[in-house]
Amino acid sequence: MSRWLKITHSLLASSVSDCLICGKKSGISSELPGVCKSCQTSIPWIRHPRCPKCGRHVGCPDCSRSSDPVPIVCNRSAVAYTSGMREVLGQYKYRGNERLAPVLGLMLDQAYSILQSERGQMPRDGGSKQLHPLIPAFKSKRNRLWQADLLVPVPVSDSRFAERGFNQAERLADFLSRCRGVPQLPLLVRTHHTGKQSFKSRAERLADMKHAFAVNPDPAVGSQFAHWLESSGQGRGALPLQIIIVDDIYTTGSTIRACAETITLLAASLGCTAEIYSLTWARS
Repeated sequence: MSRWLKITHSLLASSVSDCLICGKKSGISSELPGVCKSCQTSIPWIRHPRCPKCGRHVGCPDCSRSSDPVPIVCNRSAVAYTSGMREVLGQYKYRGNERLAPVLGLMLDQAYSILQSERGQMPRDGGSKQLHPLIPAFKSKRNRLWQADLLVPVPVSDSRFAERGFNQAERLADFLSRCRGVPQLPLLVRTHHTGKQSFKSRAERLADMKHAFAVNPDPAVGSQFAHWLESSGQGRGALPLQIIIVDDIYTTGSTIRACAETITLLAASLGCTAEIYSLTWARS
């Protein structure tokens, strides 16, 4: 367990007496500090995804019937998006209960652990090369248990940010970054507001996400990513970078797909390769 994770566990365990989900004064879970044992045991964790591609906990007709190439290796989610989990996310995302932020982060970290165990040991690479300061341990990680090299949060539109005051995906990515020692970079921006997706069909969502994302025009972000890819030694026998897209919910995968396609095109334009994954708090 990382130092940041230990601190989070300790703070929640010592400062929270009422369950952050149900509000009752009850015995707090040691596995998920800040949450009572009753709520913790009712969480619909996805420990063993039935669909190896999208991480769904039940049969997935979308993945089985689709012949289109998918731009990610796989998605993994912490929980199934049940009515109970919808209420939890609603408290945080729409009703401003920011005390839930570390709880959601801890839950996402468990999904990372599952992905990490599935990926197993990283293969060995060639000789050492000078690294960008952003990832000083890049090469050393390659001979250990799989570890992501970069976290990229799904961006929200300006209007959505103004409405909520924060980007929930960015906060999840930031928490995971601190837990795992993996840098995060706001590599993408939304090109236009797509409206609420919850009431749209799969086809409508896919159409909405066409060209919905672009590379962040901030020169500092672009330069950082370009130097990072160059330092990895791409084109000289280096392994592809392991990039995780972070979001709160995976529904049809249209958002993740659009983000992954944009990142893939960026890497290709720089003569580099990247293996892209997605990690979400919930899978609907």
